[in-house]
Amino acid sequence: MKRFAISAILLSLSFLFACQPAERVAKAEIEATITDVLSRQVAAWNQGNIDEYMEGYYQSDSLRFASGGTITFGWQFVRDRYHRRYGSAALMGKLTFSELDATVISNDAAILFGRWELERENDRPGGLFTLLFRNTEQGWRIVHDHTSAASN
Repeated sequence: MKRFAISAILLSLSFLFACQPAERVAKAEIEATITDVLSRQVAAWNQGNIDEYMEGYYQSDSLRFASGGTITFGWQFVRDRYHRRYGSAALMGKLTFSELDATVISNDAAILFGRWELERENDRPGGLFTLLFRNTEQGWRIVHDHTSAASN
């Protein structure tokens, strides 16, 4: 009986320790994946390619984008909004993201907080964003984007 109890305890501890590193690895992989999505978006933006930038968003009518006191639903509507607001290389400027802070919520959801800035010829608008990523059939994509502009 004593041997059984010791074996059970050792077996339980081995499962406990075996699961912890895998959980940390999964979180690290998810964080790396979502920051890679953002890196690809920055590269696309800085090449003047809004359509490629939009590949970071979930291509669905359920996509939500909140900014400037308005909410836009749907991938196509968000894409059209970007084209209207940033229809030229001068308006797009050079995009940078900083102060990125990822929080993995589950195996298929993560939040990414950060700061954005556009460097343009005559101004440097910027602000904050909070993105909800989900692991969709399209891969890790932004499903909710709340972006604010800081007053300069």
